[in-house]
Amino acid sequence: MEKEKVAEMFDSIAPKYDFLNRLLSFGIDRRWRRRLRKMLDAEQPSVVLDIATGTGDLAIECVRKSEKTVTGIDISEKMLAEGRRKIAAKQLDKQINLLYGDCENLDFKSDTFDAVVVGFGVRNLENLEKGLKEIHRVTKPAGKVFILDFALPRHPLLCRIYKFYFFCILPVAGKIVSGNGAAYKYLPASVEQFPQYEQMTALLSAAGFSKTQYKPLTFGIAAIYSGEA
Repeated sequence: MEKEKVAEMFDSIAPKYDFLNRLLSFGIDRRWRRRLRKMLDAEQPSVVLDIATGTGDLAIECVRKSEKTVTGIDISEKMLAEGRRKIAAKQLDKQINLLYGDCENLDFKSDTFDAVVVGFGVRNLENLEKGLKEIHRVTKPAGKVFILDFALPRHPLLCRIYKFYFFCILPVAGKIVSGNGAAYKYLPASVEQFPQYEQMTALLSAAGFSKTQYKPLTFGIAAIYSGEA
């Protein structure tokens, strides 16, 4: 989808975005972010970039129990506004800074960040390959990238159940709460089209990352992809 349309879509659901995330994922998304944060902490980064930060959930999780600083970028101004309110309420302004930014054209010098994280955002890039190359460019040598996103379970029965929920239940619930049914039809469609598992690690390798791997989460309905710059 064109980035302008993606920005408009997320602007429209920003006020209900966090509530719907908790409701529609049964709160499991919090556990996934914690898993990513623990993987990140093992690398002991000081300066982190959070791509497609949205309302800042992953950025907030990343600074938990640490002194690291996080810069979050997103193309949705209304999502950023929601995130800034949360960060201010938690008094994390000195550790987290949210900025408008396009992942495919990052306004940072090369080799700037110790690590880059993405939570449920790379699916929305207009040009995934270009975005991954930009992530590699701004990551310091030997720095890490961690990408959390939805996936389709490989077990046939689980996949059928998951698709029924994703394509039939989620759009209806999303429309009722947010008033934007199209946004919650886009979500499952984008997951189905998104490169997963070996395909995604191959794209990370092509972008310049080494030691690429993936870790399935919760029976394979999500995964964390990682690589080293």
